[in-house]
Amino acid sequence: MAWQRLGDILHRLTGLAYEVIDLAAQNQPQGTRIGAQLLSLGDITEEQLATALAEQSGLEFLADPVVHSSATELLNRLPIGYAKEAGLIPLERSDQVVRLAVVDPYRAQIKNDIAILSGCCVEVCVVTPRVLLQIIHQGYEALAGEAQDVIEDIDQNAELDFSESLEPIDLIDASDEAPIIRFVNSMLTQAYKERASDIHIEPFEHDLVIRYRVDGILYEVLRPPHRAQASITSRLKIMANLDIAEKRLPQDGRIGLRIAGKEVDIRVSTLPTAFGERLVLRLLDKSGGPNSLESIGIDAQILPRVEAMIRKSHGIFLVTGPTGAGKTSTLYSALSRINSKEKNIITVEDPIEYQLPGVGQIQVNTKIDLTFAQGLRSILRQDPDIIMVGEIRDSETAKISVQAALTGHLVFSTLHTNDASGALARLVEMGVEPFLASSALVGVLAQRLVRTVCPHCREAYTPDPALLRELAGEAPLNTGQIFYRGSGCEQCQQVGYLGRSGIYELLEVDDALRQLVTANADAATIRQTALSSGMQTLRQAGLRKVLAGETTVEEVLRVTQEEG
Repeated sequence: MAWQRLGDILHRLTGLAYEVIDLAAQNQPQGTRIGAQLLSLGDITEEQLATALAEQSGLEFLADPVVHSSATELLNRLPIGYAKEAGLIPLERSDQVVRLAVVDPYRAQIKNDIAILSGCCVEVCVVTPRVLLQIIHQGYEALAGEAQDVIEDIDQNAELDFSESLEPIDLIDASDEAPIIRFVNSMLTQAYKERASDIHIEPFEHDLVIRYRVDGILYEVLRPPHRAQASITSRLKIMANLDIAEKRLPQDGRIGLRIAGKEVDIRVSTLPTAFGERLVLRLLDKSGGPNSLESIGIDAQILPRVEAMIRKSHGIFLVTGPTGAGKTSTLYSALSRINSKEKNIITVEDPIEYQLPGVGQIQVNTKIDLTFAQGLRSILRQDPDIIMVGEIRDSETAKISVQAALTGHLVFSTLHTNDASGALARLVEMGVEPFLASSALVGVLAQRLVRTVCPHCREAYTPDPALLRELAGEAPLNTGQIFYRGSGCEQCQQVGYLGRSGIYELLEVDDALRQLVTANADAATIRQTALSSGMQTLRQAGLRKVLAGETTVEEVLRVTQEEG
């Protein structure tokens, strides 16, 4: 095949005008290729350039490459730093041929390097830089040793070194030989891969137990040697910039790192116990952002009413539920929904979990007396339209929030109550005058998180009749109704559930409820009135998800047991 200019190929493949190509060539910096110049100007995409380079060099273009297990041995010998710098990754090895994915097919040296390293012939294909980086992370993430594999090294090493410098930018790039450093890196990487929200490191008299919280449930995963406890604790405290010499007082810190190219923020809490310091690490993937109100599980039945509440000009909108029920995530979704250039939105949070574009976010800092109440007072002097208070914890914050709502601000916040009706009574208990609480509140959304059935091993099943009888009072069950559960597979770690979704109970504060609150009615009376007005309970919301095949009867009863 005759040699073709890259510009001719791009013109034929994409319809790019020759005038555009010529103009890019005239302004092309020295040492820059025409393809890179067109890409930087936005005239072509990465995929178009990679396709054209593959055609020009007579190679195959791969849009969705896969790293096969046959390449594992070669990956083990190839440093990840070199793979990223050279823009290559071995995909598979068969007989005497290595199949290699590259970004630049004209870098002959990298082909020679792999041929020498493997002792094989090298067959090259072309991928985009974005796809290459993705599969490099996937390939090396699979290689990253499980924490359990490192425990044997800890046992065999008399001297446990933990004092090396902090991690490189990405944990997968780490090549430390010290067993404790490798163990901690593997533990964090494994927790991230298994979607853990928390890591619990718990010392006992003769044991050290490590548990991961996945989809709200704690699972024991590791038992390192007890003698490694102090070294593991010190290593994590160094990473979190905590005082390793202070073992008698609780401490809080944070670790910011990257795992498989994703930014992960880890909050570290230490607590002295009878047998050493107990650590809890909260993992937050910062590479994503707030989900939409639909994707967090708010169903179509109540979504329009939630939308109406969060778009009001003033008042308080509360989200309630226990710790870990996803309250803050719901508020983030609501703020993202109404965020616009015309609104001044300011939040005071502890901690700031996501960065919201265009929103002023304040981090609570009790060391300098920057509390929710103090932050809220300062926010009111910043001419806000919408305020988010991470949590109403005390009387002072409650009173300022109500006052802000009554003076023309829309206030979002969270409360720790079991159901929506309990929020009204709770505000009064915190010292807010009943008539003020009833005037300020526009709505309360109570929520829980239920685990969703794994789609990879989903199967029909018949629930225990006793459990069905317990749910039957909430809504009629059709004869022959099919129920689903997960049988357990590799995708869900043999648990049968994969991910979580919210169930919600929405209380709209109408005139009847305002009269009850003003009369200082208790939560039970408020709840009964709301139910008679058609409020859907948490258990009813859960049952709707059961009937839709999204979760199980057992799961709904587990998270709504206080309603039984």
